[in-house]
Amino acid sequence: MVKDTILTTSPLRNFLEIPYDTLEEMNLRAAERAETESSDILEKEYRDYLLKEKRLKAVTLCFSDIEGRFHMLDYDKNYFLGSADNLTFDGSSIRGFSAQKESDLRLGVDWTSILWLPSDVFGPGKVIFFANVLNRDKTPYESDFRSRLELLSKDLKKQKDITVFLAAEVEGFLVDGLNAEQAFSEEEGFKLISTGGYFHSLPKDRLKMFIDASAEAQRALGFKNEKDHPEVAPSQFELAFSYSSVVRACDRIQLYKLVCRQIAANMEMTATFLPKPVSGINGSGMHMNISFSKKGENIFYQKDGEDGLSPLAWDTISRILNHAPELSLLLNSSVNAYRRLDPHFEAPNQIKVSSIDRGSMIRIPEGNKKTSRIEVRSVAPDSNPYIAAFALVKTALEGDSLKKDEGKRDRLRYLPGNINDAIKLYKASDFLKKVLGESAHEKYVEHKQDAADRSPKELGAIVKKSEVVYHHEITNQMLWSKF
Repeated sequence: MVKDTILTTSPLRNFLEIPYDTLEEMNLRAAERAETESSDILEKEYRDYLLKEKRLKAVTLCFSDIEGRFHMLDYDKNYFLGSADNLTFDGSSIRGFSAQKESDLRLGVDWTSILWLPSDVFGPGKVIFFANVLNRDKTPYESDFRSRLELLSKDLKKQKDITVFLAAEVEGFLVDGLNAEQAFSEEEGFKLISTGGYFHSLPKDRLKMFIDASAEAQRALGFKNEKDHPEVAPSQFELAFSYSSVVRACDRIQLYKLVCRQIAANMEMTATFLPKPVSGINGSGMHMNISFSKKGENIFYQKDGEDGLSPLAWDTISRILNHAPELSLLLNSSVNAYRRLDPHFEAPNQIKVSSIDRGSMIRIPEGNKKTSRIEVRSVAPDSNPYIAAFALVKTALEGDSLKKDEGKRDRLRYLPGNINDAIKLYKASDFLKKVLGESAHEKYVEHKQDAADRSPKELGAIVKKSEVVYHHEITNQMLWSKF
């Protein structure tokens, strides 16, 4: 006789879920150790942890393609531990990566990048690592700018004892409805969920509830958020987090956008990082605040320097301004990004530096011995943060300084007004071919040209469906094949 099934109140699943305050402590500690301890030591420790922690169901690896799209793969924990040095994927399936004939690529785990995840956002029982994309022989893949930025950072540290720090201010819009970008129509546009502006939202309106939930998750991830608030435009938000070393800062930008998108989706809304989703109001930026440090000292600071900056900082500004037109496609990488560069809405489209004028491409914020930096304001929130940071740092190190003709009055220059002009300047740049490598330089612009060809050459007054649905962060394979 078959015995009756024994009923129990014990859960069938017992996956790891960590309270937010404990998560923050663990992730902050992991970030500190990543800066001071070797990858080999951390790999051994985290392997032991993964082996012993029975409540983990998956290890998430993430990477970004050449346009900045964020990709994630979940590995069974035991499989991951046994195969971490031999993880392969089909690169021809990722836009901007390898051709079919050279499709096999590898993922190299960055063992210093571990993060324990808020289970209500990512699901229980998971930890995440960032990965670098490698060739079959395990050398860095030329189109993976995370690995190239990491290598550049290590070389700078080894050869000059310089560490690059970055703090990003990433703005976005919260709009009504799930998948609002994919369902965009020119007739209706996006439906904003708030008509307020800077600091105007009520404590429990949908925008503020979204900001609170996103900030809580980001603090749990160790972002050390500094201020979280609605921005100038209605339905616009910004959650500013602390500076960190340049690769880690770019990782946080990618996770920031992912967290915002998921929390918005949980609330039946869409967080969009289109630079200008709605005409007639301010657009969104991703200001990159950059400084160099040597032996623990901020070498962009000089007490008696002009605006408190050192000659090195001023030289960096000069080089970035000189190469600004050709850099524009890397910093403003979509058709829609050029709507934001509209001088009527505090747009940073002027190729100049200022401590007060927010129309300047580069601003000098108030700073001291610790915080002195330059703020590159023209970067759009949909740009690939790794390629943008890589290009800015390489320009600071290797670019030509801006030459002034003392006998002539300075002529104000502007950034390109549309993606087609930006593409022409980018293509003609021998400097960027050298910085990026000819293969990556050509591959990147091919995808930008594809997007440009799907939209009218003139931006016009209204946001076009084509610049939304064919956007590199939004589109899918089915849409592109229907063009």
